[in-house]
Amino acid sequence: MTSPQGPAVEAPHGSLARSSAAATRRAAVGTAARLLFVLAALLLAGSAFLPYWSLTLHAPQYPGGLDAVVFATRLAGDIDEIDELNHYIGMMRLDDAGRLERRLAPLGLVLLAGLALAAGLLRPRLASLLALPLVAFPFVFLLDLFYWLHRAGHELDPHAPLSSSIHPFTPTIVGVGRVGQFSTTAALDLGFDLALLAALLAVIGIVLRLRRRAE
Repeated sequence: MTSPQGPAVEAPHGSLARSSAAATRRAAVGTAARLLFVLAALLLAGSAFLPYWSLTLHAPQYPGGLDAVVFATRLAGDIDEIDELNHYIGMMRLDDAGRLERRLAPLGLVLLAGLALAAGLLRPRLASLLALPLVAFPFVFLLDLFYWLHRAGHELDPHAPLSSSIHPFTPTIVGVGRVGQFSTTAALDLGFDLALLAALLAVIGIVLRLRRRAE
C-alpha cells in the first residue's frame, strides 16, 4: 500500500530540480548576453581600421576611375584628383565634409565600445540604455553621410567654371549615379558592415538580458 506521505516527500526534490535547471538556464543566458556585448565591442573597435563607404568616379580622362574611401576617422584614395574635378562644378573639398566627425570618431568609437562592455555587466535596464548609442551608431553614420552628400551637391559655388551646366543634386550613397559627363559607383564597405553587425549583436544582447530578468 502506498504511503499517503509519498508525494509530499517527493515534491521538494522535483521543485529543487526545476529551480536548479532554471538557475542554470538563466546563468547560460546571462553569459551568452555578456559574450555578445564583448563581441559587439570588438567588432566596433575593428571597424575603425576598415572603410565605411567608398565611391568610384568614372571620368573620360581617368579610364581606371578615381576612388574616394571614407573611414570613420579619415579619408583615403584619389582625394586630390577628385577635388580638382569637383572644383570645376563648384563642389566643396572632400576633406571639408565631416571634418569634425572624423576628428571625434576615435574617442567616440572607444566610448561606444566601452559602453557595450559595461552593458554586459550592469542591470538589464541600465544595460539597454548604455547599448542604445552603439545600436544607433551605423544609422547615425548613414544620416551624417547623406547630410554631407546633400550639402556637397546643393551648395555649389556659382562662380565655378562649369557651375551653370550643373543643377543641384545629391550624390548617391549606394549604387550608380551621374553628374554631367561623370558617372559614380558608391557602396557601403566592410567597416560599416562590422558596425551594423555590432549593433545587431547588441540588440540580441539587450533582448537576452531583459528576458533573463523577466524569468
